Amino acid sequence: MQSSSLRTTIFAWLGIVTVLVLTTLLLRGEGRLWICACGRFSIWAGKICSANNSQQFLDPYSFTHVLHGILYFWMLIWIVPRLTLSWRFWLSITMAAAWEVFENSNFIINRYREDTAALGYTGDTIVNSFGDILCAVLGFMIAQRLGFKRSLIFFLGTELILLFWIRDSLLLEIVMLIHPMNAIKLWQMCQ
Repeated sequence: MQSSSLRTTIFAWLGIVTVLVLTTLLLRGEGRLWICACGRFSIWAGKICSANNSQQFLDPYSFTHVLHGILYFWMLIWIVPRLTLSWRFWLSITMAAAWEVFENSNFIINRYREDTAALGYTGDTIVNSFGDILCAVLGFMIAQRLGFKRSLIFFLGTELILLFWIRDSLLLEIVMLIHPMNAIKLWQMCQ
């Protein structure tokens, strides 16, 4: 590896560490708990209608964060095509971390509670936010590996699976945050 390329990679990784430390501080400052209030840590919490949803490391909504990562990859290829992969990776992680901080703001938590089927949603734990960021990283890597057409098929397939599995998906989340529809909310609550 050339000296300038190595330096770029090192700076990008230092940037990633900085973003993750800052994200932790911001989430903690917002009052997010490190782990579930129940005091247990689990890798997976599979029931979306439970107190463990968004409290453990991974849950069914983690798959929507994989899709975030795919979208970040596509956007960055389009917006900054000449940026090195390591800096695109940093930007992707920065976007995922920014979303986690925004998603756990009182504004979004209240929006989820009022306008979606997530009636008891209290926000993510820090461990869940880091699981979501890791899932976005996975999505970024999937898109990079598969290319646009195959990652688009993966994206759409995942959306369909989520619709049947949990009656939600990334696209439905976006719709319900921007322009809530009572019919969708009622359909989601009939699980």
